Amino acid sequence: MKKVTLVASLLMAGLCSSVTYADESLDKVLKSDFRQAKNVSRDVYRHPAETLHFFGITPTQTVVELWPGNGWYSEILGPYLAKEGHYIAASFETAPATDTPGNRYRANAGTKYNAWMTANKDTLGNATMITFDPPYKMDLGADSSADLVLTFRNLHNWASADQLEDVFVASYKVLKDGGIFGVVEHRANEGMNLSTGYMDQTSMIDLAKKVGFTLVETSEINANPKDTKDYAKGVWALPPSFGLGDTDKDKYQAIGESDRMTLKFVKKSS
Repeated sequence: MKKVTLVASLLMAGLCSSVTYADESLDKVLKSDFRQAKNVSRDVYRHPAETLHFFGITPTQTVVELWPGNGWYSEILGPYLAKEGHYIAASFETAPATDTPGNRYRANAGTKYNAWMTANKDTLGNATMITFDPPYKMDLGADSSADLVLTFRNLHNWASADQLEDVFVASYKVLKDGGIFGVVEHRANEGMNLSTGYMDQTSMIDLAKKVGFTLVETSEINANPKDTKDYAKGVWALPPSFGLGDTDKDKYQAIGESDRMTLKFVKKSS
């Protein structure tokens, strides 16, 4: 009986050690000087520690982030995965086939992001950047090669281009059996128009299920009840965009960033 108790104790100690290691390593990254001060100031709205723990991230995983934009989460995920894992940034097309304002914006952001990754190779380890440009470039890597696919506040962009289902399919393909698809997105009230930047949570869950995902859990980590979602510029009236400029800026600053759904899906073997 004592032997069984000792073994159980050792196993529990090992389990606790691994969990503590993951927590401590993430905490270290979150407090690192590598993160820009302007990005750290958004933690109060984006809850990165709680959000990443909800998705079940560990330092040894292969993690794909869809459209990292200016790299807010990259400053966290890249260093966190640098030693034992693999961070893959599925970023913008830097040489789009057509010249539109949206394409120019994304190409410029993608070029800057690529330069940032190159300049910070020592901190980011074997992190890599691939081009993700629905519907033209949809390959996120070898099938069943990733542990996590994450996307933060991007669904409305793909929905407006009628590419959202294809993005979900690409995410499903690259994930291993048991892999997690983590979604954070501006959450609409019932009946809201897509042009506001907010998305309907039930519809997003239904679409994920349609392509094969199983909903594990939803979370209110990134909820904001102050967000009334009735602004002239939609979600972009709120920080950090302040789409209305100085008009009622104090009001929008007091509201904070948008009310957001946080969804955790799993790819299960058939």
